[in-house]
Amino acid sequence: MQMPQGNPLLLPYTLQELLARDSVQVELIPEKKGLFLKHVEYEVSSQRFKTSVCRRYNDFVVFHEMLLHRFPYRMVPALPPKRMLGADREFIEGRRRALKRFINLVARHPPFSEDVTLKLFLSFSGPDVQNRLREAAQGVGDEFLNCKLATRAKDFLPADIQTQFAMSRELIRNLYNSFYKLRDRAERIASRAIDNAADLLIFGKELSALGSDMTPLPSWATLHLSTWASLKQAMKGLSVEFAVLADKAAQQGRQEENDVVEKLNLFLDLLQAYKDLCERHEKGVLHKHQRALHKYGLMKRQMMSAAVQNCEPESVEQLESRIVEQENVIQTMELRNYFSLYCLHQETQLVHVYLPLTSHILGAFVNSQIQGHKEMSKVWNDLKPKLSCLFAGPHNALTPPRSPAEDSLCSH
Repeated sequence: MQMPQGNPLLLPYTLQELLARDSVQVELIPEKKGLFLKHVEYEVSSQRFKTSVCRRYNDFVVFHEMLLHRFPYRMVPALPPKRMLGADREFIEGRRRALKRFINLVARHPPFSEDVTLKLFLSFSGPDVQNRLREAAQGVGDEFLNCKLATRAKDFLPADIQTQFAMSRELIRNLYNSFYKLRDRAERIASRAIDNAADLLIFGKELSALGSDMTPLPSWATLHLSTWASLKQAMKGLSVEFAVLADKAAQQGRQEENDVVEKLNLFLDLLQAYKDLCERHEKGVLHKHQRALHKYGLMKRQMMSAAVQNCEPESVEQLESRIVEQENVIQTMELRNYFSLYCLHQETQLVHVYLPLTSHILGAFVNSQIQGHKEMSKVWNDLKPKLSCLFAGPHNALTPPRSPAEDSLCSH
């Protein structure tokens, strides 16, 4: 991991630099039927490594486990859930999108992007990638054992690191709650556009069905006029415009799903990874450190009790040896605790580097709305003159409806 000159605690990256590290595509491969179950496979393509490999969900699971083993004090994004039976297309597509977000967050994370396990996952095309990943991870220890600065992490931390940690955690929690609500509303807006497309398409099809109706009408009902025939021909022609409107609405919905909803999901995945990291810090290294201190206190009390009771020298020596071992454990736990805070400080900075993504998301949403309404407005305006075909000639009372502007002019 490259560090700037000076304080290695500070990250020098911008959002554009992180996004430029790699772009990974995850696409579904047509299903292959096994003996009992169908297996879903993914084609994972890395722009950075110029590779394309075939991966299954379980390969992602092992890769995720190895990342947690190698980087216990970093933001490792969560994987989507595994569904054993009855996985429909919607679930499979949702999981594909989630796996794509996961691998891109990992591929752009500074320490992860330089790790051998990532390169192995994105480029190894052999038959047993899971064992290769385990072997690669077992060959080296975690980041604490391999980072030259790990034992000096305390020297780079601010004096009020615990206060900063608590404030950052509260901020990220609030951000997550707000962006979660934004994502839900964006999903509803995109879903409404797709539903609108379906309604417009059905509306057009019904017009076409009316225009294609060949049921004969008695002459006494039509009074020998061709009004119904003219109306049918006009409605059949209008169905084309409604099909175009449906296509425009569907395009807008899909674009907002990809450019707005998915980016909001990506940011939420990052924020959730930070929340999970904070929980691991408290329940993991901090808890182990406190437990080691408690055990050390018990041993010291046993030592004092043994001295008072004049126990045998061998028992006293064994107790002294255990106390020395426990002191070493405590020292290691303290170093790990400070290194965990060091990593947390950097991961907090990383979240803030991603914050400008919100302007990209809002820009994409605004542009989609402008473009979508502009294109649909043009189709509606092109459709309006064709409505004149639906109205009868001068011998009938029907006349085309006026627009609100025309009504205003007439009243004046």
